[in-house]
This record gives sequence, structure tokens and C-alpha cells, in this order.
Amino acid sequence: MQTTTEPSQDVDFPLEGVRVLDLSRVFAGPLCGQVLADFGADVVKVEHPGRGDDTRDWGMRIGKTETTYFNSMNRNKRSITLDLQSKEGAQIVYDLLPQFDVVIHNFKTGGAEKLGLGYEQLKAIKPDLIYCAVSGYNTSGPEAKRPGYDLVIQGEAGLMALNGEANTPPLKFGVAVVDLMTGMYAAQAVLAALFRRERKGKGQLIEMALYDCGVMVTGYYGLDAMLLGHDPARYGNAHPSIVPYGMFESADGPLIIAVGNNSQFDKFCRQVIERPDIVEDPRYATNVERAKNRETLTPLITGLIRSFGRDLLLERMTACGIPCGKVAGLHEALTSERTRQGGLLREMPHPVAGSTHVFAPPYRLDGQRLPIRNAPPTLGEGTRAVLQNLLEMSDEQLQDLQARGVLTLPETAGNA
Repeated sequence: MQTTTEPSQDVDFPLEGVRVLDLSRVFAGPLCGQVLADFGADVVKVEHPGRGDDTRDWGMRIGKTETTYFNSMNRNKRSITLDLQSKEGAQIVYDLLPQFDVVIHNFKTGGAEKLGLGYEQLKAIKPDLIYCAVSGYNTSGPEAKRPGYDLVIQGEAGLMALNGEANTPPLKFGVAVVDLMTGMYAAQAVLAALFRRERKGKGQLIEMALYDCGVMVTGYYGLDAMLLGHDPARYGNAHPSIVPYGMFESADGPLIIAVGNNSQFDKFCRQVIERPDIVEDPRYATNVERAKNRETLTPLITGLIRSFGRDLLLERMTACGIPCGKVAGLHEALTSERTRQGGLLREMPHPVAGSTHVFAPPYRLDGQRLPIRNAPPTLGEGTRAVLQNLLEMSDEQLQDLQARGVLTLPETAGNA
């Protein structure tokens, strides 16, 4: 199994002392909470007492209450269970709120207010609260109450139309890219609001819409479409304006070749594929001409690359300073020496499975990768500790709430 050396815990976490109440589920909201947790915030994830986060039932099972999907978005958090539809559950949130700085949720528009958890309702309790609400669409627009799903918005925002080969139907991205970007954008907004509160002492309402973030993901392709007045062409693994640039098949496997300028192309032709006549052809001498004549150049280059072994091509291009790389399988990449040396995966203890793999945060501060403080939590594992430590609830009170279905305690949440 892939393991890494235990990292030093002597880390100055930027968000140490910040508390986050994460009422969100599935992907975008939980990712926002995970980012804040990675930076040292104490993130308490509130889940339904019976089913927990929806993603506890998505992906491959780990133990009794976690899955690969859930674990990818919930490291460094604590989990408590509360039935937010009950008066007692909502009251516990009200009681906890003065000790928290940030609330995150992704209820449907109007859903938080129905539960008594809207911004104005919580702001009355905690005036300097930072409140981040993630929705599918603009909360003040005609589609405010539509649920937001990554795949739907990939289609509606034009992302599927720019993905894939020219002669294939629109194609979704391999991961939930809209959810990913919305979670990251939301975390950025929360960090900005925390900075503002330090300076001005004021809280803030943050509203993030999946559709808005999906449109942002289109990037330069989106601006190309506006200039053209129609969809730009799709090039699959190739580049719309740089040639040769993309994935190619060698004699024994795929590789990436990214010839970024004319000097590199000269070396590529002379020293890599041993065809100086190609770069001496005026049709291919400059990138502008290569892009213009890609229909004749690309088949020529593709055929030549197929005649060489991948390792030889990579060795020659590396020597020439041409960006290149092997196309690895996912498991191959995650078990590679590069990943191990980078400390990107940790094997952590698990109460049922024995151990489980957890991605490490991608951030390096002062030359050190931020460590994983806590593995993704089993369902409700922190309920007792959080409510006893922060609200001084007795065992009797907790047992009574459990008996009435308001919460579940660790020993009965099916995770021991």
C-alpha cells in the first residue's frame, strides 16, 4: 500500500482558532470546508443522524460509514449528527453559533430559511458571522429554486461543448469540475471575508452559484466564443493554436509532447525525430504556419512518433528542453515515486477497515506540506465531544436527544 513518512506536526496553521460549522453535503460545500480545515480551521460537519452526507453512500465502501467519494472531500473535519428539521436540532445550532466564525451550507434556495438557518436568522445571533451559501443558480433569478447538479451545469454552461474531439458528441469532464471549482471559489471568498472581518469587524453573506462558476471554467474558450460569435472548434487532446502540442502514441505507449516555440520545434525535428527537412519546410518553420497547416503536419508527426519507443522520445526531448511526459494510468500515477516523494497520499488508521488512504493537502507553506490532522470522520464520531466541550451537555441530555432521534452518539452510529 502507498504510504508516506509521518509529517512534522510543528506547523503554524493560518486558520488556527477559526471555527466553521459545515452544514453542507455532497461536493462543492464540503470541499470549501475541507480547504478551510486544511489551513487549520476547526471544521465541524453537521450530518443527518441516519444517513449522513449523501456521499457516504457513493463510491467504494470503506468501513461502515465512509466511501472513497466522501473521504475525498472531508479530511481534517469532525462529524456530529443533528436532525436540523427538529426544533431541538436547530436550537443546538443556535447554541453553538456564538463560538463559530463561519457557516457553510448548500440547501436549496429558501431551504435554510425554512429550517430557521437563513443568514438574517443566524446573523441576529452572531452579528459578525461569515455565511457562505452554495446554490445551483442565482438566488435572485428566475431559476433560484432549481437544484444544482454538476453534470447538468456542465451541459448548460457550455463546458461539455468544448470538451472532446471535433467529431464526437459533447463530453463531460472526468471529474465533477463545476463542483470542484465552486468549492475552491467558495473557500477563496470565505478567506477574503475572514480577512475583511479582521480589518473591519464585520461579517459577510457569500453566495456562490454552480452555474456562475461553471461559466468561469470556460476561460479563454468562453472569450473566444464571444469574439467568434459561435462555438470555437474542438481539438480534443491537441491545442487550438500550438502545433505539435498534445497526446501522441509512440511505439509502446502514449506520451505528451508540448512544443512551445520555434526553437523547440527545430530541436524536435533535428534531434528527436531525426527529420530536419520538416523544420526546413516553410510551411512548418513557424508556429503560425504550423497551426495553419496542421492537417498535413499532424499526420506526418504522428506517424513518425509511432516509429520510436516512448522512453527514447522522452529521453531525447528532456535533453532538448522540450516539455514532455508519460501518460500514466490513475493507479500508476498515485503509486509513482513522484507521488510518494511529494507526500501526496497518507495511509491512516481506520476503526473498521484497519487503514485507509487519504489525500494530503496540496498546499506547501514555509517549505512544508500541510499535514493531515484528522482522517475523514466516521458518521457522528465527534457528536459527544463537540456538544460536551462546547455546550457542556451531560451524558443524560445527549442520551435523551438520541432517544428522540435528534442525534446519534458515536457508539450507536454504526461506526465503532
